[in-house]
Amino acid sequence: MAYETLLTQLEDGVMTVTLNRPDKLNAFTGDMIDAWQKSLAQAQADDSVNVVIVTGAGRAFCSGGDVGRMRDRGAPSPMDGKNSLWEGVHRVPKALETMDKPVIAMVNGFAIGGGHVLHVLCDLSIASDTAIFGQTGPRVGSVDAGHGTGFLARVVGEKKAREIWYMCRQYGAQEALAMGLVNKVVPHKDLRAEVEKWCAELLEKSPTALALAKQSFNVDSEQRAGVAQFAGTALNLYYQTEEAMEGRNAFVEKRPVNFGKFRT
Repeated sequence: MAYETLLTQLEDGVMTVTLNRPDKLNAFTGDMIDAWQKSLAQAQADDSVNVVIVTGAGRAFCSGGDVGRMRDRGAPSPMDGKNSLWEGVHRVPKALETMDKPVIAMVNGFAIGGGHVLHVLCDLSIASDTAIFGQTGPRVGSVDAGHGTGFLARVVGEKKAREIWYMCRQYGAQEALAMGLVNKVVPHKDLRAEVEKWCAELLEKSPTALALAKQSFNVDSEQRAGVAQFAGTALNLYYQTEEAMEGRNAFVEKRPVNFGKFRT
């Protein structure tokens, strides 16, 4: 199955899902997220698929939601429309969690914002030594108050997760490895070969045992789905405020953001 902005390839039991908007650093749209969810559903239903790789075309894994496209279309909120960004970003993590097959993020470059959240939610992350990680939410008037915050804290600890979200800094691949954000870092030229090696090892394991292990890891994450839904309602209101629009517009217009006027 192939889509304009997302490509899939199945070979020897491994499905590779590639985000395919390299000119936009694979920033996702509602339609792309919809295609991504369908590809994950296909992988879950197909018995010939045993491992899933998620990666991006070009020099980025994923840079998050396409803020510029949202503003250009005059949408006051990322949640507008049938294939809204928030609805999709809520559905994809659920698909990643409920899939009973291992999912490996092959982080080939920038994993920023929503793209960072999505790599965190994959079971394993193998990164190029050129990869860059970070959140941008509070800088652009947004936040993933569901899976993106709570699950990150589970991975790297509360203090580091709060630093990542509050400060909106960027971290290199070795820093990500040191904090437990990724499983391994390799030279960029060796990334594909290293991920294929991990896939080969997974294919030697009992698929039922792997499914049970994954479900066991995710048992205490179920309440996050409810939190994410609640957060979606709150964010839908927030995105329509002048404060949120200031962050979005400053990003698109490439100017300094001014949140000071909202501190009263």
